[in-house]
Amino acid sequence: MTRWLGALLWPALGFACGAIPFGVVVARRLGGVDIRAEGSGNIGATNVARVLGVVPGLIVLVLDAAKGAVPVAAALRWSGELSIAPALAPALAPAIALATGGAAILGHCFSPWLGFRGGKGVATAFGVFLVLAPAAAASAVVVFAVVLAVTRVPALGSLAGSATIAAVLLWRHDHAIAGFAAATTLLLVYTHRSNLAKLLRNRR
Repeated sequence: MTRWLGALLWPALGFACGAIPFGVVVARRLGGVDIRAEGSGNIGATNVARVLGVVPGLIVLVLDAAKGAVPVAAALRWSGELSIAPALAPALAPAIALATGGAAILGHCFSPWLGFRGGKGVATAFGVFLVLAPAAAASAVVVFAVVLAVTRVPALGSLAGSATIAAVLLWRHDHAIAGFAAATTLLLVYTHRSNLAKLLRNRR
């Protein structure tokens, strides 16, 4: 029973990690500013880099990705060693990892430390998929770079990259993770809704 309870606690740990607002912390420590009141107001790496420079932005990028990657990797390691039910380990390990990763992304987007507001979720989602599907995550980086170079719009690059992960996983018949990636893409569309609305207004 204790070990089954442990399986349920991994998503809670993922949410707690995801909820850490590294963008706010780094901007305050390195720049003495509340990043929510600067630039676009977003707590992510792009806005931190825009306001404080490349190095603080990279620090936030790495930390935001890590808070997705680390709990998922830990959950996979723990559940892969399932002495709680060895016969179920092959099926249960991915489910625990997906739940942990999803919780980490939600924690970033809806952090209780920020009144259940947060960032867009891109870097944290990338960290999650870097562990779950590294080849698909690498493909997403390429697509992101190409779309960003063509459009100069990070939001479009991020959404294209996320959709690429879902497409690659679907092509590889990793249906469970592909479905998770598709759901993540929909969440990112929601968190980028103001960016997308602005793009549509500018095109009129």
